[in-house]
Amino acid sequence: MIVDLRSDTVTKPTAEMWEAMRAAALGDDVLGDDPTVMELERVSCELLGKDAAVFVPSGTMGNQIALASATERGDCALFEEEAHMLYYEVGGPGVIAQVTTRTCPSVNGIMSPAEIEKRIQVTSLHTPGTTFIGIENTHNRAGGAVVPLDLLESYRDIADRHGIWLHLDGARMFNACADLDCEPAAMAGSFDSVNFCLSKALGAPVGSVLCGPAPFIQRARRWRKRLGGGMRQAGLLAAAGLVGLRSVRPRLGEDHQRAVRFAAAIAGAPGLDAQAQTNFVMIDTRRAASELCAKVGERGVLCMAFGPHRIRCVFHYDVNDEQAAFAAQVFRESV
Repeated sequence: MIVDLRSDTVTKPTAEMWEAMRAAALGDDVLGDDPTVMELERVSCELLGKDAAVFVPSGTMGNQIALASATERGDCALFEEEAHMLYYEVGGPGVIAQVTTRTCPSVNGIMSPAEIEKRIQVTSLHTPGTTFIGIENTHNRAGGAVVPLDLLESYRDIADRHGIWLHLDGARMFNACADLDCEPAAMAGSFDSVNFCLSKALGAPVGSVLCGPAPFIQRARRWRKRLGGGMRQAGLLAAAGLVGLRSVRPRLGEDHQRAVRFAAAIAGAPGLDAQAQTNFVMIDTRRAASELCAKVGERGVLCMAFGPHRIRCVFHYDVNDEQAAFAAQVFRESV
């Protein structure tokens, strides 16, 4: 038995996705006439309560074109200190938008409004002004941590007072919504722009959607084209994304429940401490994480070292109850 817990990006298209892809009506998305892409963008806007949307190949592209579309060269963008946009997007803010960046400390990926406000810079002859704040929810490096709605509203208040663009890196925002039992529009309402992934927990093979005001999305389309992200018969991919939004999104809570049961099952094993947040389980180990990953991997449980003594396991729709129980048994027997 193989149980792949490396990430929720490893999912394969569901049978419904394959069927939708085969049946998708197609056009040319760069020319603006692919009906399935247009439907995906319309559904995304309705779900998030935004005016316009653009389908992009990846979450990284969505985040970086959002930053480039909302700022000018030399502006300052503020992020949590281990934000995906800084940590895993290959220096995109400096290379693409050509902005300076400042970081803010957090507790488990969640920044306090006071700490954010302390780091806002005002434009002057000597300093770049802060014009962009990026928030990540759920937070990857914090192990799937969720920023609650009241804090998001506080971030909105700060952005409004200072005239700052507020962006949500919502790669796994639907996991956050499932955890908070809220509608996506309730979360998205605090933000000027939102980028969410179709290829993570929603299980589609490729793609993300960037949503925001219509003039902003028009700029984003130019950036998408500039970066080589303009795809032609992209409806093949958009069709899978629509299935993810309609059929996979409502069941994300099942992944969270499996994560909780898995963490509880291995918590008593010597040398292991496991904590579940949304569909992530972070395991602190006495032995080297790379060694334990290799050992459980020999028995078919694939996971990722997330530090010298930390392992990340991510649950998704391709992991059922039997596989989760098997993975827990393998961990218990491998320490």
